[in-house]
Amino acid sequence: QVHLVESGGGLVQAGGSLRLSCTASGRTFSSYVVGWFRQAPGKEREFVGHVDWNADYTDYADSVKGRFTISRDNAKKMAYLEMNSLKPEDTAVYYCAANLRSVSRTNTAYDYWGQGTQVTVSS
Repeated sequence: QVHLVESGGGLVQAGGSLRLSCTASGRTFSSYVVGWFRQAPGKEREFVGHVDWNADYTDYADSVKGRFTISRDNAKKMAYLEMNSLKPEDTAVYYCAANLRSVSRTNTAYDYWGQGTQVTVSS
């Protein structure tokens, strides 16, 4: 089992940047793939991106491709979501998630979730 905690959210102006962190504890973090999702008020949780066990493979939603970058440091048991050129429509609660099987764009594929961190982008 792994426990996840997100941090780094906040208020930023459009065009700005934020770096979210996902800190893991518990079993070997390198055994887990990590996904990032977000949920805006009144909307369903949506896929942002994911990274495989050794960061050899990443994938992103079209809405964030070219602006967001996912990385991980298995020695530190951490994953990161670097967000640049932020837009007001990026405003949401951002979650990191993990599973032992494989990367997926589907939130139901992930077994472990953090509590989320709020990102607000002002226009």
